[in-house]
Amino acid sequence: MLRVLTLSTLFPDATRPNFGVFVERQTFGLSQLAGVEVRVVAPIGVPPWPLSRHAHYAGFADVPQQELWRGLNVERPRFGTVPGTGGRWHVGALVRRLQPLLRAMRRDFPFDVIDAEFFFPDGPAAVALGRQFGVPVSIKARGADIHLWGQGPTRAQVRRAGQAADAMLAVSAAMKADMAALGIPADRITVHHTGVDAARFGGVDRAAARAAHGLSGPVVISLGALVARKGHDIVVDAVAMLPDVTLLIVGEGGERPALEAQIATRGLSDRVRLTGAVPHAELGRLLPAADVMALASASEGLANAWVEAMACGVPIVIPDIGGAREVLTDPGYGLIADRTPAAFAEAIGMLIAQLPPPERVQQGAARFSWDTNAAALHAHFARLVAGR
Repeated sequence: MLRVLTLSTLFPDATRPNFGVFVERQTFGLSQLAGVEVRVVAPIGVPPWPLSRHAHYAGFADVPQQELWRGLNVERPRFGTVPGTGGRWHVGALVRRLQPLLRAMRRDFPFDVIDAEFFFPDGPAAVALGRQFGVPVSIKARGADIHLWGQGPTRAQVRRAGQAADAMLAVSAAMKADMAALGIPADRITVHHTGVDAARFGGVDRAAARAAHGLSGPVVISLGALVARKGHDIVVDAVAMLPDVTLLIVGEGGERPALEAQIATRGLSDRVRLTGAVPHAELGRLLPAADVMALASASEGLANAWVEAMACGVPIVIPDIGGAREVLTDPGYGLIADRTPAAFAEAIGMLIAQLPPPERVQQGAARFSWDTNAAALHAHFARLVAGR
């Protein structure tokens, strides 16, 4: 029996059902393999009172400390955070909170390995806990955990965790290179691609999806949290150059007021819709309504949205970032464009003028399977445990 303790601050709960759904799906796939038992610790960072009463945190009060979440045993301990400190104290607070919890868990779940599913603060905390409990530690890098937390005041903590971890995973070869550039040993990093649920993404044709959402004419979707890094504003300006094209921006976040103002200023209110967040389970019925999925992110590891769109037969337009060239290995899957409105407009227009057959686009996503993902993860952990 292989017993895996998955530690992830990036994990969905009742207040954030789309938050880290790919971590949830990966963990569930691993848990379904014979001879594997998985438990999840999904810590929630909360500042001290009275900041904890802010709307951003207040909903966490109703999230259970322990629950069976979509087939997974999940512990949700709270740990203290201090806003405005750049995350400097997150790791110490997380370790202090998790030490007694993991000590108690080991009485009936003597875990063999700690699987940290986000590099910060999960990674440094996992290294400290692995030493305490005498088990190997694996840390997975996904994107913002390296590109954001690997800079500034937490850079040294990220680098030290990578140097101390027994092994690491990266969502793309480009992510592995970024980790190595921080001084993390490349020979301990394995590329571990995401998966896509073929039953959820790819089962709806374009005509049915358009009819269900009342859409006609050329349609572009930009999919991701409404944060500056995702570059939705670039796609809005690109669509402004493409008459008769409708844009759906799917997601929620702090950039919504700025996007609303931009849409109004450009006179695009009749062609650009902010849909808000869409449950992940519903995306497979919305994505096929688009001709193109365009996401102008400033940084990514290997975005699940890229692969999910392709699985629906929708070509993508993305900048040359992260694992873009690992995904777009054929021009029939989509185009890489400079991160400017003009370049995105040109690429979107080219695809709309000559759409590749959906079946061809789907071939690009066929390489990304949750079964393959789970098997590779199991082999990775088994090697770590055997080596220890």
